[in-house]
Amino acid sequence: MKKIHVGFLLSYDYDKLKLSIPPVYKEADRIFIAIDENLKTWSGNKFEIDSSFFDWLATFDTDNKIEIYRDNFYVPNLTGIQMDTRERHLLSLKMGIGNWLVQVDSDEYFLDFKKYVKSLRKFDRYLDSPQNHPIQISGYHIDIYKYLDDGVLYVKNTCKVLLATNYPNYKLARQSRERIVYVDSLTLHESLSRSVDELEYKLKNWGHREDVNPTFLDKWKRANKDNYKEIKDVFYLEPTQWKELGYIPTKDPVEIRAYFDKIEDMKVSKSFLMKKNFGQWFKHLKIFKLNKKVTFEKYF
Repeated sequence: MKKIHVGFLLSYDYDKLKLSIPPVYKEADRIFIAIDENLKTWSGNKFEIDSSFFDWLATFDTDNKIEIYRDNFYVPNLTGIQMDTRERHLLSLKMGIGNWLVQVDSDEYFLDFKKYVKSLRKFDRYLDSPQNHPIQISGYHIDIYKYLDDGVLYVKNTCKVLLATNYPNYKLARQSRERIVYVDSLTLHESLSRSVDELEYKLKNWGHREDVNPTFLDKWKRANKDNYKEIKDVFYLEPTQWKELGYIPTKDPVEIRAYFDKIEDMKVSKSFLMKKNFGQWFKHLKIFKLNKKVTFEKYF
């Protein structure tokens, strides 16, 4: 118990796991990969996994840390986001309550997982009776909006990403609506930075497919290095959540990380974290006094 367990959901974009698993491998005690036993997306569409992926996985897993978890994750009478939530819950049970349950999407790449683990360890006391004090440990996304021929467009604000919990009382995807502890940890997020065909396929098959705003895809297709300053409100759900885009003249991952190290607007300050964490502590102190009962959402 009290291990660092990392979980991934494998679907149509499984090849991105070759980028998201390596940054967490050394510091993770175990890694779990959830795969629908019938190879179906949350829309019920079939996908295939090239055998070379499993060859790569076997070669890469030198410490024998990785476990494949197969189950039926497609439930026709549930919405996409309900299936998303259900699969994450089942995966967390497989990972084992009493450990840190870190769920990373295939298109999320930790910049410094060792630093994130160090932050988690400060809260190990919450693993003793997790159902009594459920918390989530949030880092921040740097969202890569779109790859161009000679660079990338990115979203000019970081946003929280709920990565770890001690108790998987999920209500909406990785959101448990319990107390959040914010830490200075960044992940690159390639959710939208795909080819047109890949993005359109994703929008039809992911958990948020019913909620995508109708203006999103047109803005995404039009955006380039000449007009990105004029394109505003670009988030795929509530548009104003992502107000502006920035541009970096490289597509090399190492160079991209070096650029973000120099961009002050993309850094998370200590004062910002202190304010956010005090607000969460005070808010959930009151909620805990009112209602100590914690239950799992029922999607079974």
